[in-house]
Amino acid sequence: MLGFMGVSGIFGKRNLSKIEVSTESPPEIYAGVEFPLKITLTNNRGFLPGFLLSVTADGTVVMFPFTDTKTAQYKYIPFTFPTRGVHLVRDIYICSVFPFNFFMRCTPVSCSKEFVVFPAPKKCTLSGADGRSMRSGGEGASDRTGFDSDIVSIRNYIQGDPLKYISWKATARSGKLKTKELSSMSFDPVLIDFDNTTGIADREERISCITYTIVTLIKRNIPVGLKIGEKVYPPGTSHASRATLLNALALLPPEN
Repeated sequence: MLGFMGVSGIFGKRNLSKIEVSTESPPEIYAGVEFPLKITLTNNRGFLPGFLLSVTADGTVVMFPFTDTKTAQYKYIPFTFPTRGVHLVRDIYICSVFPFNFFMRCTPVSCSKEFVVFPAPKKCTLSGADGRSMRSGGEGASDRTGFDSDIVSIRNYIQGDPLKYISWKATARSGKLKTKELSSMSFDPVLIDFDNTTGIADREERISCITYTIVTLIKRNIPVGLKIGEKVYPPGTSHASRATLLNALALLPPEN
């Protein structure tokens, strides 16, 4: 029996050696909204495949029955961060039941990658944001992107994009979800002054409301900017501009 356990322990330890685990998320994560967390397992060994390996992340288990040498595999698990701000995926373990499926050997995985989680969007009516109505003052034809006319480009899918605009041909070619960007209309810019918005006393609700407003306006191709204290983020409609604004809201300190 001792010899059996010894052999099992040796093979189990070797099965876990030189195995790396990494995590990856979509470009945008919102508090309280489930998203697919990508778990990648990489076998860096040059002579021994990985057998019957599993990865546990925050209590959810994914199996990797066979991982060849010098090979990486990935799977997705549903994941949720409950609050906005900077988060880590904690309690990640890689386990092996090889070779006899009687004993499980596990080792913790250190994933130092941080995820910035945007505030949960909350539908609302935002008033007093820039001293005038949130509605646009005028519109005209534009070559900027939106969801209304001719295709101008293909880009990576971002959470919240309408499914009907996914380019399945580009997705099949690249192996990643791709979205069609269409030409739209141009609108006057809106600047949201965080400290001067009215009608919402609770700070977290105001942050969620402004998040919803930013996402909604940019989807309509309305340039939107943000003022927090003395810091001004200029209006824009690009995905980089949206990420900058939502990142600023995500990292606001909580109310004392």
